[in-house]
Amino acid sequence: MIGQYALNQYLSITFSEDKEIAYLQFSKKDENFSCSVEDLEGFLHSHNIKFGIQHDIVKRLSEHPEEYFFNRVPIAIGESAVKGEDGQVMLTVDLEVDRKPLEKADGKVDYKDLIRLHNVRKGQLIAKIIPPLPGKVGKTVTGEELTFKAGKEAYFKIGKNVLIDKDEIAMYAAIDGLVTLTDKGKINVFPVYEVNGDVDYNTGNIDFVGTVVIRGNVLSGFSVKSVGDIRVIGGVEGAELISGGSIEITGGIIGYNKGHVSAGKNVKVSFIQDGNVNAGEDVIVSQSIMHSNIRAGRDVICSGAKGLIVGGTVQAGEKVVARTIGNSMSTATAIEVGVVPELRNEINELRQELRQLLDNEDKTTKALYLLSQLANNGQLSPDKVALRIKLNATKQSHQREEKRIKERVLEIEKMLEDTGRARVEVIKTIYGGSKIVIGRYTRFVKDATERVVFTYNEGDISISPYI
Repeated sequence: MIGQYALNQYLSITFSEDKEIAYLQFSKKDENFSCSVEDLEGFLHSHNIKFGIQHDIVKRLSEHPEEYFFNRVPIAIGESAVKGEDGQVMLTVDLEVDRKPLEKADGKVDYKDLIRLHNVRKGQLIAKIIPPLPGKVGKTVTGEELTFKAGKEAYFKIGKNVLIDKDEIAMYAAIDGLVTLTDKGKINVFPVYEVNGDVDYNTGNIDFVGTVVIRGNVLSGFSVKSVGDIRVIGGVEGAELISGGSIEITGGIIGYNKGHVSAGKNVKVSFIQDGNVNAGEDVIVSQSIMHSNIRAGRDVICSGAKGLIVGGTVQAGEKVVARTIGNSMSTATAIEVGVVPELRNEINELRQELRQLLDNEDKTTKALYLLSQLANNGQLSPDKVALRIKLNATKQSHQREEKRIKERVLEIEKMLEDTGRARVEVIKTIYGGSKIVIGRYTRFVKDATERVVFTYNEGDISISPYI
């Protein structure tokens, strides 16, 4: 039996970089080697290993050392630090549309009133800040603390017709209207303009600073423009729809290769045929996309019961998910992911905004310095005192905005670098004639393939099974 101190001739200890794991390895192999559990534990303690000792392995090693002659084994495992949860902005109103018949007080059902919007009243709470949750301290095998990364604070992105409280943790509607999320996550309350029928020669084109609800179809050649959302209870022909928020179409889009549908956030629709659709975030299609040009800043999802994409070009910043891509006639169908020009534009705008903010902050700091000099000399008049309070509040506001912009710039930089998130998921079949593009790389599909995922891997596009 080899004693505790002689074990140094036979065993060596190494640590992971953060000392969260200690590894034991035989440096000298002797078939006659044997030691007690107590001596092994003493050996570990002599190497400053105080926490997370794997007692089952220690016991096994004592009884059957030959099993470990040629392996490095984790003999002690610490506790990982747990990152704090980020704070978040939580909406207190429902953005989804109710799609069920209205039941009246007498129990009768009005089948004409199928769509109802969740309007808010002036002064109503519409969003609140959920503070970040603390993380959990970890522990190294040597007993030292591993610090956790704190969760990030959440901030409101303030749009039109909203008010926030002095603590900046609650947001209220400034007018009666509909809560609408626009590009870059801004929260707005817009007035609502409803058309009880088609957009045609009776209504003419619509251009409204708010949210537009059309309880009919948008006919070919007409346009609907809205700073907020656009909701169409019918279908859209070769028309132009431009929204600062999201566009939701109960029916489909038949674009005749001349219509154009563009949303700052999402486009949600049953089907698209011969259409041109552009969304700042997602395009969500329940049935099919046929011979159309689609562009989404984030995802294109076409995974319903039919879930068909055939013909045209579909581009997405992150991923495309479809049940079927292409057809048995090898119709040319291009799917491109990892293409996010909108993010590049946004990061340039944010950098310009940051330069302007820093310039204004510098002017505010200089003005406050002059006011402090006057205060030190006892020359601060009441109006100058008020100005000083106002400038301090402005400076704090600038610093908060500066922090928000820097965080968003960092987030976009990571997104632009991360081609690992770009993927094409095929739930059922992808046919020959289809083309997959991820970033700068292209792969042509020659034969029909079932249930696959296309991703970027080390300078090439690889295929793996869809799970």
